Amino acid sequence: MGRHLWQMAQRMARGFRDRKRKPPGPWWQGVLAGLMMACLGWGGVANASDHADPSNLMGPESNITDLFFFPDGDRLVLIFNVRRALSTKPPYDLAPYTYDVNLDLTTPVSFDNPGDVARYGGTVSAPAKLHADARVRIRLNNDAGLDRIEYEGLQNTADIRTSFGVRDDPFNFPRFYGVNAISMVMSIPRNAFPAGQKTFILWGTTAKDGMQIDHVGRSIRTQLPRFGFLNTVAPSQQLPALMEQSMRTNDLYNFLRGNTQWWSNALAELMETTFLLRKYDNQPDVMIYTDQFKAGYPNGRLITDDVVAQTCATGDCLLMDLSFIEGGFPRSTKNDKPFLSEFPYLAEPWPEKPPAPPPTRSLTPYLVAAIIVLLLVSWAVVQGLRVILRHLWQVVRNIYALATT
Repeated sequence: MGRHLWQMAQRMARGFRDRKRKPPGPWWQGVLAGLMMACLGWGGVANASDHADPSNLMGPESNITDLFFFPDGDRLVLIFNVRRALSTKPPYDLAPYTYDVNLDLTTPVSFDNPGDVARYGGTVSAPAKLHADARVRIRLNNDAGLDRIEYEGLQNTADIRTSFGVRDDPFNFPRFYGVNAISMVMSIPRNAFPAGQKTFILWGTTAKDGMQIDHVGRSIRTQLPRFGFLNTVAPSQQLPALMEQSMRTNDLYNFLRGNTQWWSNALAELMETTFLLRKYDNQPDVMIYTDQFKAGYPNGRLITDDVVAQTCATGDCLLMDLSFIEGGFPRSTKNDKPFLSEFPYLAEPWPEKPPAPPPTRSLTPYLVAAIIVLLLVSWAVVQGLRVILRHLWQVVRNIYALATT
């Protein structure tokens, strides 16, 4: 339905341009802009993964917060966190969800593009071929303990060390200081992977009843509003989805930019910094790690990485701005609790505290009042037109009667 509305809006806009018809006035331009913005799929922003999304939409336990991957001696450490801003004790609603970490061990990755290396850790050479050669599938009990874990494509799984439960949230961001997350920590021996395996592509997902809800690849990426639509798209399909979204957002941006009204140009400027896909965005949302380079974002991710600052250095500064707005000065560059030097690495959880009170005000009364006012105004206009038309009809009848006598 959204696609059809979008195409209709495009045809309307092109009609005014190509046929040299009178362009729509400000009111109609506003309607067209609103129609097209609604059709862009920006509702997907509400499903953005990592820490930034309104997790109450699908249940907070479905919300992925972080993915880490780094070496420790002859082992590789994998940490997958969910459930942001946790401050209460169990029970939680974890049992309905499936938590997967997928590892592609064979799709080629190149390191020739400096921009891609700086932003993504490398370039996926054949995005359409992305697939899971190995997978860790986890189900948790409502006390955050392990229900069951399944390994696919891994060897020597008896030597995999695991830890599950509530830990300090390791994300260095003021909003998440003093709160916890639910952590799944795995220390995987090198011999679980094929001999000589040096490069890994990873991504994590949450699903309920077989339907994918959330996705995480490279840190921070789907916290940015322009990438929310990727959360239910498989990595092998993300490049076409990015290209299609780029075409749609560029069409709307150019339409808004080409109008004389100031508010239309203001919307275009908002789009440019917030929703418009950029020339360097056409890479799937996956994490790349290789032994060829030093470990640390964007080559995998260490728990000590200040990914907010590191992401800002390559062009995405939304969370950097928020960290100054919500935090103090100077900005903190490390976690609010010291990490452990050994497994399970993450700091001990914070004590229980009451969660922040939810909003109590509702927009419903305002919407109802607006609808009532609109209906009353419409009724008054209709009644006014009715009186005018009756008067005009009486005048016409009188004139006709005089003319025929």
